[in-house]
Amino acid sequence: MKFKIIYILYFSLGMTGISAQTNTQDTWTFNEYIQHVREKNLSTKAQQYNISMAEAAILAAEILPDPQIDLESSNNGVSADLGYTMGAGISWTLELGKKRKARISYAKNEAEFSKLQFQDYLRNLMAEAAIRYIDAIKSKILLDVHKDSYENMRKLAQSDSIRHALGDISKVSAQQSKVEALSLLNELHQQESTQRQNMTSLAEFTGDYSSDKIAEGNLNFLNRSFDLNELISAALMSRTDALASQQNISLAESLVGLEKANRHIDLGLNIGAEHNTVANNVVAPSPVSNAVKLGVSIPLKFSNRKNADLKIAYMKHSQAELEYRQTENIIRIEIRNAYQQYQSTQKQIQQFDNGILKEAKDILEGIKYSYHRGESSILEVLNAQRTYNELRKNYCEVLAENATALVDLERKSGIWDIDF
Repeated sequence: MKFKIIYILYFSLGMTGISAQTNTQDTWTFNEYIQHVREKNLSTKAQQYNISMAEAAILAAEILPDPQIDLESSNNGVSADLGYTMGAGISWTLELGKKRKARISYAKNEAEFSKLQFQDYLRNLMAEAAIRYIDAIKSKILLDVHKDSYENMRKLAQSDSIRHALGDISKVSAQQSKVEALSLLNELHQQESTQRQNMTSLAEFTGDYSSDKIAEGNLNFLNRSFDLNELISAALMSRTDALASQQNISLAESLVGLEKANRHIDLGLNIGAEHNTVANNVVAPSPVSNAVKLGVSIPLKFSNRKNADLKIAYMKHSQAELEYRQTENIIRIEIRNAYQQYQSTQKQIQQFDNGILKEAKDILEGIKYSYHRGESSILEVLNAQRTYNELRKNYCEVLAENATALVDLERKSGIWDIDF
């Protein structure tokens, strides 16, 4: 009897010692996390350079051709008696055909296109970051499920060890519950590792690998009502990739205007002065003289006969229009698919909300009660426990899928009011 008591105490303390320990850690809310993503994400900072470069291109397009100063000097002969000639002038290219205006228009459209592309990048980045946050919350909830499952089985194993020591149940039954508890402990350790990995992966979006914060939030109550046709209409008007595709048409139009402007000739204007010194030669003496020169150079644009650049610009415009129509089709298809997926996860949640989890828990409690009274076997308890555990895990998975589907639907619809 003394040996049995020592065995019971040793087993109970051992099972308690291997139970999961929880460490208190700092947490951050979803809004805090998203704010970090907006401010700290390294890819976002890199993408912002595209906007800065496009805005710099506008300044470059505003620059007028620089004037040019020409200086010259000549000796009119071997002898100094023939005198010297010295001249200076300034020349400048006068752009015709409103080239500067066309360049500025093209650069501004390109800058606006870059801004819309950046907004579309943010749209997808926020959605991907939110999905990663959902994974972190899911892993935390699953960890709580594993902890609870292990704790229940640990208590049952301790109880069975006492009952076996007292002769109420067989050794096999006590061993079975102990093995099951140890198996659940292994699953718990694995889930702890998964949870830590998911938390660490959040740093991919925040750029803060030193942070050890835990994501907090609730995946319940993410029930939203949407009208499919309204979502499609709103997305076609406001989704950033649709706006960027529209802007690409404007960009192509400005390229056509630029190529047309480039076909106009540019005039070369020059003005200068010339000074001739006295010439003392016997044949043709001449006094000091000064001259002013004005000139215009007109290029012969034979290259205009080959209008390949203009043809390419027209082709890009037609291409941009087709791409916009394709973007509209893609938006419609994406929203319909995302809407159907969200509706599907909503129906799955309703199945759980109809009481299946409560029924499984009641069955488990009933079988455990019967087991303690000797009316049920340990296998029945384990089967009921496993069924209840699987249902809880499935429920957590469905909640995460529903949250992910909601994020994806809002991403595809061009709206954003996500909060957990």
